[in-house]
Amino acid sequence: MNLHYLYTQNLHAGRVCSVAQGAGHSFFLHMNKLYSLLLALVMLPLAVQAQMPAPKREFRGAWIQIINGQFQGMSRETMQANLTHQLDALQRCGVNAIVFQVRGEADALYASPYEPWSRFLTGTQGTPPDPYWDPLEWMVQQCHRRGMELHAWINPFRAKTKGTTALAANHPYHQNPHRFFEYDGLYLFNPGLEENRRYICSVAADIVRRYDVDGLHIDDYFYPYPVVGVQIPDAATYQMHRNGIDNIDDWRRYNVNLFIEMLSDSIHAVKPWVKFGVSPFGIYHNHKEGDRLPGSPTNGLQNYDNLYADVLYWVNKGWVDYLVPQIYWEIGHKAADYACLARWWSRFAGARPLYIGQDVERTVRAADPASADGDQMEAKLALQRELRAVQGSCLWYSAAVVRNEGGYATRLQQRYHARPALQPLYPFLDDKAPRAPRKLKARWMPDGYYLFWLAPKARQEADRAHQYAVYAFKQGEKIDLSSAEHLVGITRHTLYKLPYVNGAEKCVYVVTALDRLHNESKPGKAKVKL
Repeated sequence: MNLHYLYTQNLHAGRVCSVAQGAGHSFFLHMNKLYSLLLALVMLPLAVQAQMPAPKREFRGAWIQIINGQFQGMSRETMQANLTHQLDALQRCGVNAIVFQVRGEADALYASPYEPWSRFLTGTQGTPPDPYWDPLEWMVQQCHRRGMELHAWINPFRAKTKGTTALAANHPYHQNPHRFFEYDGLYLFNPGLEENRRYICSVAADIVRRYDVDGLHIDDYFYPYPVVGVQIPDAATYQMHRNGIDNIDDWRRYNVNLFIEMLSDSIHAVKPWVKFGVSPFGIYHNHKEGDRLPGSPTNGLQNYDNLYADVLYWVNKGWVDYLVPQIYWEIGHKAADYACLARWWSRFAGARPLYIGQDVERTVRAADPASADGDQMEAKLALQRELRAVQGSCLWYSAAVVRNEGGYATRLQQRYHARPALQPLYPFLDDKAPRAPRKLKARWMPDGYYLFWLAPKARQEADRAHQYAVYAFKQGEKIDLSSAEHLVGITRHTLYKLPYVNGAEKCVYVVTALDRLHNESKPGKAKVKL
């Protein structure tokens, strides 16, 4: 539990002030000094950790959303230029995965056979882009060209946002209005209906089938965020489809569980290597609501209780491939302490790869808990890398990184992401490594000195090399591929430009093959003079 949380909670509970006034003042000063000393001791290993080498494998993602309207009504050329600028900037600061929103309200930022073109693309729902292009297809190509993964992000149940005033004629709501309910200006697919769950899985499977995506990603909108005084209008559905469940809250969680399992099966049935990821709200359950469930010492909206999303159950059942809880608060936040929540998720959700959802703007605007002179970026990333179960992060949101809010991008580039990183492993999907690259040889080309190799042979798609990791060693240096210390590049090509100077330095270059899930082959080696 976070020291700041304990200290502030004691103050707010009146425990410090419950003693006699004179003695209370002395006690307060004593506790203040003690807290400062303990906090300094806690933060010291974090500062040391921040200086440690970056891990060899780390998910370094960034969300690019559409629902805020940042691309709405842009021409093809303008939007492509905007996205190119974002991707180039993110690549420079070491981001290796893009989570791109392609379905915000039962619409599409791609050529969908099920749903209309999104108004967040063209300005009018159902109107195709003119001149025609497919943003998802284009983004897959652009990300892969830069060595990044592309995870297609869909909102599963939301069918209309508050800002949408007109739905296209081919919108699912117009086809089957009885399958939806309205809640506080939103239209939502009723999760209690099996036909809705199957339909959404069909939409997701279609994306996975037709596009070379690396992941299929959903966010935290299941049942709607609660509004005081507004009831979810699903009582009639509950009575018709209760399945022997006596409590409507349990029934709602049951519906979401069925959906998550079905979605996982639908994705992997099409392409077993495509990862299924979920970014839930940052709080699973408040401990104060009862200790029947694992709960955190927080006071906020809850996945389990309010959104009917039993995230830990999904992890323990193996239905999700990775998890990105949105821990957007600051270290020391009174209601939801970042450090406390990061440790909680690490403890309870480590059965699957776990990444932290980071809020860039709030991080750089909050004071360093150990010093008022800086922000919380260092402390957060140090804690992230300290926790064994945490294998990376995803940045909310991309534009904040691109504009280098608070120097965030600069510090990623120069410090935290100074070396490239392979993606974390998913051995429960595939643990078989591809064969090693063959016939490594250095050759001169008109524009410089290159290392070339041949791609290894593969019998099936899952075994094929999709990328290559390149390591550099001085002659006589022990070949150790266990860390990122000697990792100099990750490429999709069977060549790598060498940093030739004058041919006086003898080096050994090592190349390994990586399959779609970043299983790493045995090394191929070549001696070169640089």
